[in-house]
Amino acid sequence: MAASAPVFIDVDGSDIAVRQALGAAPGVVWLGGYKSDMLGTKAETLAAWAARDGRACLRHDYSGHGESGGAFADGTISRWLAESLAVFRRFSQGKQILVGSSMGAWIALRMAQELRKAGDTRVAGLVLLAPAPDFTIELIEPMLTDAQRRDLEEKGFFAEPSDYSDEPYIYTRALIEDGRANRVMTGPIDTHCPVHILQGLADPDVPSGHALKLAAMLPADDVTLSLIPDGDHRLSRPEDLDMLKRAVGDMVKRAAG
Repeated sequence: MAASAPVFIDVDGSDIAVRQALGAAPGVVWLGGYKSDMLGTKAETLAAWAARDGRACLRHDYSGHGESGGAFADGTISRWLAESLAVFRRFSQGKQILVGSSMGAWIALRMAQELRKAGDTRVAGLVLLAPAPDFTIELIEPMLTDAQRRDLEEKGFFAEPSDYSDEPYIYTRALIEDGRANRVMTGPIDTHCPVHILQGLADPDVPSGHALKLAAMLPADDVTLSLIPDGDHRLSRPEDLDMLKRAVGDMVKRAAG
């Protein structure tokens, strides 16, 4: 079934594509990964699950992604965070579960921080898949080759082949420098809500040690870590999607209780 057309809102000069399904709270808010979009397998699965449950579901594409305007190379964590906050504030009502995949988990953690700072306490749970918070600092910078460092210095970016797209991944100097300003893994992370992490042990992009490190920084009595022995970074196999739906369903029940 073809997805309904998105609505668009302007955030700092970019047209951000949004799909909102009305329903019961706690609602679910999808936050996709780097260079992914809101029509991917996990996002569509979550939207279909929410529809069957009569639950509100909200998703959007960051600028430079999917159906949104703007150039991908202009994107930074701060920019994509601001867009996500604008969508959340404009379209969500009541308690919400943030579901973040890969980079989306970083955005989710930063959203929880910024919303709490602004007095908005509606985030009632986080479900994080193959979470990649601080990936620019923790996973990219330590592995940069001399050639990549030179490209960053001289061109302002470097390109790398992608396993998930015909086009290479572009990493800009602005993205990496801005990443340092959005670090979350510098000490204890107080989310003020329960967190469930799903991490594949066969993930070639985000090592399982990164998820373990993140879990250790979260409040111990509020974090669940589910390790999937043969799970990869996408976590899009039928059994992975079933686990996602169960995790979100459990979080919704907990938030509603």
